[in-house]
Amino acid sequence: MTPTYMTEEGYRKLKEELVLLESVKRPEISRQIAEARDKGDLSENAEYDAAKEAQGMLEAKISQLKNILASARMIDESAIGTESVQIMNRVTMRDLKTQKMMTYTLVSETEADFKNAKIAINTPIAQGLLGKKVGDVVDITIPSGVLSVEIVEISI
Repeated sequence: MTPTYMTEEGYRKLKEELVLLESVKRPEISRQIAEARDKGDLSENAEYDAAKEAQGMLEAKISQLKNILASARMIDESAIGTESVQIMNRVTMRDLKTQKMMTYTLVSETEADFKNAKIAINTPIAQGLLGKKVGDVVDITIPSGVLSVEIVEISI
């Protein structure tokens, strides 16, 4: 099993989501299935089919979360430096074509949240930045072409 690196906060959030799914969502779906079953003929019961499908998706999500949590490895945030780019660093860079400044925090796949500028460590941009230092110019191949950036700041 490949380890999943994450912060304590990320681990806690996944654990809370798992508890919610198991203790609230699972009983809700079981109730929906029971109610639909009570309505009679299951062969033409759309409510029953929908509830069973929702149950399958829920159980798949629960299983996925359990696998992630089982392979979780905590990142020691106190050991993170800023000499070169690594996971949990906040990296500010300048797009050399547009001169636009961008700041992203490199996080594990499970903690990625593009709206909050948190990108997964396995994305092309993060992979291109890893190990680089302030002042380095990096050409990163992304789906829309090549992104040329200069690393302006590395922080925690």
